[in-house]
Amino acid sequence: MELLKGLPLRRTFLAVILNLLALTLSTTALLGSYWCTGTQKVPKPLCGKSKASQCVGVPMPSDADASNASSEDVVHYSWETGDDRFAFRYFHAGMWLSCEESMEGPEEKCRSFIELSPPAERGILWLSLGSEMVYISLLLISFILMMVEILHTGNPVCGMKLNAFAAVSSVLSGLLGMVAHMMYTQVFQATVNLGPEDWRPHTWDYGWAFYMAWASFTCCMASAVTTLNTYTKTILEFKRNHIKGYDGSLKDQPQHHQCFIQQISSYYEPKGKVFHSVSEGVDFYTDLQRKILQREPELELDEVLGQTIGEDRC
Repeated sequence: MELLKGLPLRRTFLAVILNLLALTLSTTALLGSYWCTGTQKVPKPLCGKSKASQCVGVPMPSDADASNASSEDVVHYSWETGDDRFAFRYFHAGMWLSCEESMEGPEEKCRSFIELSPPAERGILWLSLGSEMVYISLLLISFILMMVEILHTGNPVCGMKLNAFAAVSSVLSGLLGMVAHMMYTQVFQATVNLGPEDWRPHTWDYGWAFYMAWASFTCCMASAVTTLNTYTKTILEFKRNHIKGYDGSLKDQPQHHQCFIQQISSYYEPKGKVFHSVSEGVDFYTDLQRKILQREPELELDEVLGQTIGEDRC
């Protein structure tokens, strides 16, 4: 139980909070349509009864002149030249939709960004969407593992395994998220240059959802580093306490207690430490041969071997 009391619960809670923050930010960014924002340069519509602003004004003839001239003979003049003939409407685009400001009313006109992207770049866009979904799924798995680790405190070895799996899941999700964000940036820049004429932006910049996605990646990697730090420090503290606890008290114990402590200690030794040195094997068989020669001839080899092994096992 001393190991449980020494577990760094503060770092574990910090990793859970960072993971939950990364999960929330990434989900909000994926569902949002403000990855990129900007303006589009479009011709102004003609002014009419329903449109009095952001339009091209055309002088209309008086009623007297209109009665003497037909509609084909009336010439319309507009004194607006250059950029005055164009309007700059606001738009915002995400992974799923691209919405534009409507010149006729307050509502927005939305189109699928997948259909707007060039055909050669749609495969990369789908790959970016898939990576983003896997990124969120791995974040959710990591969050569940860390919550199970916090609630299941009965077995410290199980807790350390859950901690390690959560750290690996967080690292993998962070790498996938970074790749997904970079691929979407590439697809959007290609769409700006090769997209439909009526959609190409005049000026554009990254929106709040784009920065939120990268903030999610930062929180994810911070959670992974914190989880790995917790796992590493727990292992080091366990080894230090193990060495201090047995090295100081092994000499003062009776022979049967020493044998019991050695058996318990061997459980926590690294599994890779299986092979003994060649010199230990040579010494063992040399002692065995010497004891056989010293014994009476009628003793069997199995009896001597059993007595030798019994002495070595306390």
